[in-house]
Amino acid sequence: QVQLVESGGGAVQAGGSLRLSCAASGRTVSSSYSMGWFRQAPGKEREFVAVIMWSDREAYYDDSVKGRFTISRDYAKNTVFLQMTSLKPEDTAVYYCAFRFLNAFSNHTGSYNYWGQGTQVTVSS
Repeated sequence: QVQLVESGGGAVQAGGSLRLSCAASGRTVSSSYSMGWFRQAPGKEREFVAVIMWSDREAYYDDSVKGRFTISRDYAKNTVFLQMTSLKPEDTAVYYCAFRFLNAFSNHTGSYNYWGQGTQVTVSS
């Protein structure tokens, strides 16, 4: 079992920044996994934002956030971060941390084994 605890959501104006954190605990003692972020806006499906490979920090982003968001990780603390800058109203969503027992890229929700509870991000114009 893996537990994911997210923090850092909130409300900002367009152009602002937020930093999300997700701490993993439980069965995580391995370099063979990846952690990512997805988001879900009201009435829409959950969509991929970014993912990082735990072993080599290789990162992948959705085109909608590339250049504005940065995913990173603290290996010792089993924590992944999402630094969000130049936020837009269309970034408004509940952001979910996701954990996968495989060190490989995937942007599909079904590929991930565990999910956090979600944290709300609201960007006003």
